[in-house]
Amino acid sequence: MSSDHADDAGRAAARRSLEGLALGDAFGERWFPLFRDPRQAYEEVRARRMPEEADWHWTDDTAMALGLVRVLDQYGEVRQRDLALAFALGHDADPARGYGHGMHQLLPRLVREPDRWPEFSRELFGGEGSLGNGAAMRVAPLGAWFHADPARVVEQAVRSAEVTHAHPEGIAGAVAVAVAAALSATGRLGLAEVVAQTPDSATRDGLARAAELPFTTEPWKASDLLGNGQRIRADDTVPFAVWSAARHPDDLVAALWTTAEGFGDVDTTCAITGGIVAARTGVDAVPAPWLERREPLPGPAGRR
Repeated sequence: MSSDHADDAGRAAARRSLEGLALGDAFGERWFPLFRDPRQAYEEVRARRMPEEADWHWTDDTAMALGLVRVLDQYGEVRQRDLALAFALGHDADPARGYGHGMHQLLPRLVREPDRWPEFSRELFGGEGSLGNGAAMRVAPLGAWFHADPARVVEQAVRSAEVTHAHPEGIAGAVAVAVAAALSATGRLGLAEVVAQTPDSATRDGLARAAELPFTTEPWKASDLLGNGQRIRADDTVPFAVWSAARHPDDLVAALWTTAEGFGDVDTTCAITGGIVAARTGVDAVPAPWLERREPLPGPAGRR
C-alpha cells in the first residue's frame, strides 16, 4: 500500500470513528438525571426507546476529539504543543461542554502558555497528574488514523494523553482505546489483543477481566464487575466500554444500547464505544432520526 493511500485510509477511518464518538457522546448524555430521572432512564434503555429530545448535544468528549483530529489533519501526527493549544482554545470558546475539574484548571493556563504543558499537566491532582478518563474518551479517531501501524498507534496515543493526563493510568486508558479502535478499523477487534498492547496498569487488569467475561453477560452486570465510569477514572471506564464494543463489533446501535445499560459516566462510555465500533462501521446504518438529532460537527468534520 502506498503512503498516500495509507494516509487516505487512515483519515477516512478517523472520520468514521469521530462520527461514532460524537453520536455516542450525544446519545449517552441523554440518560443523565439532568434529562430524565433514573427510573425513567432505566426503563427506556431496557426497552430500547430512542430519546425523545429533538436535539442531542455532544460534550467535552467530542470537543476534545475534534481538537485532536484537527492536529492530525494538519500535521499527520501528534505535535504536543499544538495539541495543547487546540484543546485550550476549544475550552476557551465553549467551556460549558461538561469539562472535568482538572481541565477547567489546566486548559485556561494552556491558552496563555501552551509550551508549558508538561509542567502544568504534571501539577494536576497534587503533582500526580490526572488518572481520569479524559484522554481515553477522545482518542479513538487517533487509533483509527494509525490503524495500519500498531506501534505508531501506541506511541501517538501516549503523546496525545501526556498533554493533559500525566498519570500512567490516564495514559494507559488512552492506549487501550486507541488500540481497540485500530483493531476495529481492520476488522480484528478482540479484547485479548487490546490487553496485550496496554501498559501494565489497573486499566490493563480491568481489560484482562473483561476478556474473561462472556458476551452473554447482561450489560448491567458487566458494568458492575468492570466499572461504568462513575469514578471518572480510566480504569473504571475503559474496560466496560471496550467490552461493549467487542460484544457488538459490527453493530454501532447495539453497542451503544449495551453501553448505555451500564449507566455511570454514560456519555463518556458511549463515546468510547462509539468511536471504536464506528472506526469499522461508520454511521451509515444508524437510524436517520439519531443522526438528525445529534448536534452537527463543525467544519469539514461534519456530515451536514
